Amino acid sequence: MRAGHWVRRNLFSTPFNSALTLLILYGLYLALPPLINWAIINADWIGASREDCTSGGACWVFIGMRLNQFLYGFYPAEEQWRVNLGFSLLALLLVPLTIKGFRHKRPLALALVLGYPAIAYLLFHGGVPGLPLVQTHQWGGLMLTLVLAVVGIVLALPFGVLLALGRRSKMPIIRAGCITYIEIWRGVPLITVLFMASVMLPLFFPGEVTVDKLLRAMIGIVLFQSAYMAEVVRGGLQAIPKGQYEAAEALGLGYWRSMRLVILPQALRLVIPGIVNTFIALFKDTTLVLIIGLFDLLGIIQQAFTDPNWLGYAVEGYVFAALVYWIFCFGMSRYSQTLEQELNRGTSR
Repeated sequence: MRAGHWVRRNLFSTPFNSALTLLILYGLYLALPPLINWAIINADWIGASREDCTSGGACWVFIGMRLNQFLYGFYPAEEQWRVNLGFSLLALLLVPLTIKGFRHKRPLALALVLGYPAIAYLLFHGGVPGLPLVQTHQWGGLMLTLVLAVVGIVLALPFGVLLALGRRSKMPIIRAGCITYIEIWRGVPLITVLFMASVMLPLFFPGEVTVDKLLRAMIGIVLFQSAYMAEVVRGGLQAIPKGQYEAAEALGLGYWRSMRLVILPQALRLVIPGIVNTFIALFKDTTLVLIIGLFDLLGIIQQAFTDPNWLGYAVEGYVFAALVYWIFCFGMSRYSQTLEQELNRGTSR
């Protein structure tokens, strides 16, 4: 009874919606059976070479045989436990932040922002006693995608908040500097920023100074993304009623305390969808590092197509890449919705 009511309300509420629903159902009727036959029923799942793909469907053997390279790039197999340990540690730190009622979220978040990057770098890069050195040009695949995305997300948010506060500052020099920075970085595409960071930036360093290519890409991504994040946060600051600022002043709070305790918590809560949207865009934009010779998940999959032993299986590779990106982006989207509902629960009646 309830399902029938939902169908009538959402799918057949008007003649136009009914026609649109029937048209979409007809399209699914035409597209789904051959897709299911290709991807599941007629697919080859087990084997070790392309000779095992004889049924005419998808050749998932290609994904299985290349999966290790898709996940870790050229990271040495005997050292991949360090990558697993690093991301497992990140997951363990993130889980308490999602638990309602956990009382130590703030110190844990600070440890995540300030301490975890150093631990992860030592684990992944090595060079300390007991851990062999693994150069960053050996990093790749999903590992590199996550490293770029996590570093960009963690560092772009605080820089973006500072730029947003600077843009609304009453001091003309600070306000002008922040506006100039934001508009310049928003005026160029990310692919240009990466090219500049990879090719042009070393020209400004002394000859004996070399900066790692991955580090240059991270710096470019953080500087670029913080400008977009600043505009998202500025939207939240502008939505705060003037009375909140006046109330903070009436309590005798200084500028930074009023921002930290009164204004920013409300502003960030208002722009959670925009912040997550920026994070999702950054996660997908990491694929652009391919132009500077870094092989993220999509880059390493495209490189696998050039292997003469696996020519002709590009569709399977792109489907796998799309599935991985969808899982991460959908997960971030659902978490943001849950967080938004939880934070709004205390203000809604």
